Amino acid sequence: MTQAFGVTIQVVKRVSTIKSMNQNLKKNIGAVILLLATVIFFVIWMNVLVQRGSITITLVFIAALITALTTGFGAFPFLLKKEIGRSWLGYGNALAGGLMIGASLGLIFEGTQLGDISFPALRTFAGILAGLFLVIVAHRALEKRTEQVSIGDIEGANATKMIMIVGIMTAHSFAEGIGVGVSFGESASLGTLITTAIAIHNIPEGLAISLVLIPRGAGFIKSMWWSVFSSLPQPLMAVPAFLFVMLFKPLLPFGLGLAAGAMLWMVFKELLPEARRELSSLKVYVCIIVTAVGMLVFQMVAH
Repeated sequence: MTQAFGVTIQVVKRVSTIKSMNQNLKKNIGAVILLLATVIFFVIWMNVLVQRGSITITLVFIAALITALTTGFGAFPFLLKKEIGRSWLGYGNALAGGLMIGASLGLIFEGTQLGDISFPALRTFAGILAGLFLVIVAHRALEKRTEQVSIGDIEGANATKMIMIVGIMTAHSFAEGIGVGVSFGESASLGTLITTAIAIHNIPEGLAISLVLIPRGAGFIKSMWWSVFSSLPQPLMAVPAFLFVMLFKPLLPFGLGLAAGAMLWMVFKELLPEARRELSSLKVYVCIIVTAVGMLVFQMVAH
């Protein structure tokens, strides 16, 4: 009798656990559907605005908002389980690095070829140096601040580690927002191209955040939205950058170079080293070369 009672308790506990897991899975799937539907809605809206032929502040903001929202896609591999092979992060960073290199070369080419501005090449390369300088300063300032900050654990996650990963990705997002804004200042086609590249690039950034938060106890939904949060500076920076370029046309090559410099820093300081830690050098360089060449060809076709 006692044994039967014990078995019954175990069964009840198992059923309760399964129900809890099913409820969490339903919530997670609901969050995924909401994020996907939101991105699809804004993509359709963006395409409608692009088809109208005029570049507006609304178009730039929506484009940058799309890039921010896609960062949440990086949490999707954790929808059903909390552990995945870290090689996924390596491939994601390598592919994103190639796309960013191709996009950066496209920005540099566009900046140096602007014929109605004096010394466009010089202005572009000055922008590259400024972009490198600014992103390095922002990165170092963020690192110093996070070393001094101490908060309690957030759902079991180490506070310093959580702030570091989200903060670094947020610092990157400022440069990415500038990239979206200044690219739309050149043309709608280039803006759409850079938006696509950055949106794809943001997915492994979201994966990197999830790889830190979820194993330390953060839930799937919170991890997904923390990823989106880290990219919110993109729409906030894209509009001022767009207005800056439109109001100061002679500084357009500088703005394009600025975005390219920031992107190249992200590739060679963050994405490439992280990819090489997870994959062999051969795999990393093959992924980067293939995607960079593909991006360059895509840009040539788009123009």
